Amino acid sequence: MTAAGVVLLFAAACNSEKKESVGDSTAVDTSVTTTDTVTKPVDSAAMMKAWEAYMKPGNEHQMLSKSVGNWEVEISFYAPDGTIASTSSGIKAETKMIFGGRYLHSNYKGNMDGMPFEGMNTLAFDNSRKVYISTWIDNMGTGLMYAEGNYLESKKQMTFKGTATDAASGKQIPFREVFTMIDDNHQLMEMYDTKDGKESKTMSIKLVKI
Repeated sequence: MTAAGVVLLFAAACNSEKKESVGDSTAVDTSVTTTDTVTKPVDSAAMMKAWEAYMKPGNEHQMLSKSVGNWEVEISFYAPDGTIASTSSGIKAETKMIFGGRYLHSNYKGNMDGMPFEGMNTLAFDNSRKVYISTWIDNMGTGLMYAEGNYLESKKQMTFKGTATDAASGKQIPFREVFTMIDDNHQLMEMYDTKDGKESKTMSIKLVKI
């Protein structure tokens, strides 16, 4: 049981006790009394069981762990016409499972267009909501990219949808990310933005395990 789970159980128990105490009869006059409805106590055993299921790593987390290791990274950006505008190679990624095998965490370091580059990606599977979650931050901005999606075993592919900040307009731009685990040593991430109702490929990341 995590500290957060203990806090939630304690809060629920306290809340239940408060609700039960409200049920005392209160005299309004010599002939009329009112009684508040008593809320049933929280089933702490059921809450404990649900929380244990929520925190336990499963098959989905085992699948994520296959990406653990060191990777050589090549990042390409695409022009509006679909051609490659620039490519940066020599970037390294160190990927590991953290917090007892619950999250896949990757650190990227290298140079991009002659500038130092650092990025951080976290992949998760939410046991309760049954969705995969991806977050990304880097030193090329001050925002955080957040996306949710699913995994298709037949294609070894994860598809995410989310939003990212367009620095030029300050608006949130919808994006789609396709992450393909080609084999144990090769992966491909492709990013597509949607502007004015039209989707276009903006970036690809090739990863080769070293």
